[in-house]
Amino acid sequence: MRATTATEFTFPCRVYYEDTDAGGIVYYVNYLKFMERARTERLRHLGFSQAQMASDNLLFVVHSAQARYRAPAHLDDELMVSVKVDALKRASLKFYQQVRRVSDDLLLCEGHFTVACVRADTLKPRAIPELLYAAFNADVQDFAGE
Repeated sequence: MRATTATEFTFPCRVYYEDTDAGGIVYYVNYLKFMERARTERLRHLGFSQAQMASDNLLFVVHSAQARYRAPAHLDDELMVSVKVDALKRASLKFYQQVRRVSDDLLLCEGHFTVACVRADTLKPRAIPELLYAAFNADVQDFAGE
């Protein structure tokens, strides 16, 4: 695994038919999927693939999730999903995320997630590897300076 320089991260996505209910509005649980994809892409951007981490006996699992829905997204909307590391501990991270509509920058959903680092074989907590910890710590430092 390798780490690249940490920077603020956003992930673009679009609302597809499969993401919506019968009224063409994004089904609430799909915001969680959008945010999961953004966290996964953040890892990839830092140089850590989930396949490689799994082969190194490392997984990240969501321990807790809290979401607040502010406005609906609709079919074909372009969205931007942000990822911010709020807190970093030895074996866990806390993320703050937002989903915004690109056309008007309206905040649609925001969430707080606690993600635990575990051994893939036992699902027992383990320390975040040094390189990954350093990459996330740079995120915390970058955002603290804003």
